[in-house]
Amino acid sequence: MFRRMMVIGLGSLVLAAAARSAGATDLQAGKALVERTCYACHGPNGMSRMSLYPNLAGQKRQYLAAQLRAFRDGSRKNPIMSLIAAHLTDAQIMDVAAYFASLEPGKGALCAR
Repeated sequence: MFRRMMVIGLGSLVLAAAARSAGATDLQAGKALVERTCYACHGPNGMSRMSLYPNLAGQKRQYLAAQLRAFRDGSRKNPIMSLIAAHLTDAQIMDVAAYFASLEPGKGALCAR
């Protein structure tokens, strides 16, 4: 019985790791990264309070991920975003993108979506 439970437990871990590496996202991990890094410019809930910075709430996940990868690899230039994105893993980029994509765009923001 113990051996069977161990096999099931290990199988579950392998499946979880495979799902994570296959592009599964973790909204809570994305939220934690956003709270530490993105709020200052892009505002709480992804709605910027300054017209200089774009709103990210409700943007498409693949678009947001592509932009973060472009900042990370240098094909898109911005001194602040390039520095931030340089330290993100592929999984973290997908988590952040999924988190912002899950948010409802707010009303009355300075920047157009």
